[in-house]
Amino acid sequence: MLGRIRTAVLWLLALLFIFVTLNSNEPYLVRLRGSGHAALLLIGLAVPLLLMLGGRWRRDAAGRALVVAWCVPLIMLTSTQFMFAWRKYETFRTPPDVAHLLGRHFIVGYTAVDDAAALARQGLIAGVYVTHHNVRGRTEPQLRAEIARLQAERRSAGLSPLLVAADQEGGTVAHLSPTLPNMPGLATLADLPASRRAQDAFAMGRTQGEALAAAGITLNLAPVVDLRPSWTRNRLDFHTLIGRRAISNDPTVVGDIALGYVRGLEASGVRAAVKHFPGLGRVAADTHHFSAQLDTAVDVLEQSDWRPFRQVLQGSHAAMMVGHVMVDAIDPERPASHSKAVLDGLIRGRWNYQGVVVTDDLVMGAVYGRDLCKAVVEALNGGADLLLVAYDGTQFHRVLACAKEARAEGRIDLDALRRSDERLRRWRPEDNPSEPSTISTVRVEGVRRNVVD
Repeated sequence: MLGRIRTAVLWLLALLFIFVTLNSNEPYLVRLRGSGHAALLLIGLAVPLLLMLGGRWRRDAAGRALVVAWCVPLIMLTSTQFMFAWRKYETFRTPPDVAHLLGRHFIVGYTAVDDAAALARQGLIAGVYVTHHNVRGRTEPQLRAEIARLQAERRSAGLSPLLVAADQEGGTVAHLSPTLPNMPGLATLADLPASRRAQDAFAMGRTQGEALAAAGITLNLAPVVDLRPSWTRNRLDFHTLIGRRAISNDPTVVGDIALGYVRGLEASGVRAAVKHFPGLGRVAADTHHFSAQLDTAVDVLEQSDWRPFRQVLQGSHAAMMVGHVMVDAIDPERPASHSKAVLDGLIRGRWNYQGVVVTDDLVMGAVYGRDLCKAVVEALNGGADLLLVAYDGTQFHRVLACAKEARAEGRIDLDALRRSDERLRRWRPEDNPSEPSTISTVRVEGVRRNVVD
């Protein structure tokens, strides 16, 4: 009886080990990278050897099957690591014209600075995303020096400066702290009189922007302008935690504070990206892991959830981050981040917004768990300007392979890319110092508004 239990446990562990090694390069197992993969390799070698030494191979057909089952993980691990190495090799073999055509549309997280430097030098990316693991145990001067090295690589290649992005909202989400100082969440300003909200938000934005700029950060993926949800606890929300991050459930309060904060960042030389359109305040599912749908009528959203987005976009030079929520009334089949009906039809068409649109992280489950290649192509063709590959930057090799294959097959809309390039040039005039900026600022209903000449 004991022997049967031991055999059953060995079979269950073998099946689990096969699954882990088969998926060893997937984002959910990112913590296994490096020493974890070495441990998997040792286990994959040791267990079959121990089973054979224990007589399992000679015992009977069932014993031989168990030994073979424990050999499979080693094959799976070898296969997945080879596939990763091949994709990386193919990335760096990208011809310069293709690299520059596609690369200017990606912001990528990184762990190894040498890899990031190579991507930057070859023009394969537009920017890098800096987060927890880039600053853990490090000082601000060390971070600043690393970013300076990456920017030097760009200069040496005659390319425009990298965008250097981070999630430094303040409060709950401050991925660069304690290396950089944190600040209270913007929600702490929500109860202030209207006359003080924007003023204090501007001061917070400027102070935080100065700290970011000193370290070399040029784009803060903030503020959150989703309305605060009505629920206090959501069992399906593991990482979004929008109830803690949202400023208020009042669109006017959110818009006033967010606009003041963005103007403060801009005064310090740091760009902002309002997020997460179309809004997470009515969505129960966490898009880090699950598909999510917004089933509210467009007219209702225009009068509530979308008001802060439009207020900040009209009154600043902020970009807009589009998340992975499906808007049922516009496109019930695709997340907004790669829906042409949302990106081009609503945002570019109905709203006439000609600023920069950045997607939320493509490594999130709502996109990565579906058809990633389809999402990449649809986002580029639909009007997204910058695609974010943040949590697991190594997935960029897969993402770029998708884009390269689509271009080779004629499935990339080159006119859409040219329009996107023009939007990026207007947004980043320092990339083209000899060209006058085509953005002018006018007053519309008491706020600034970006108008394309």
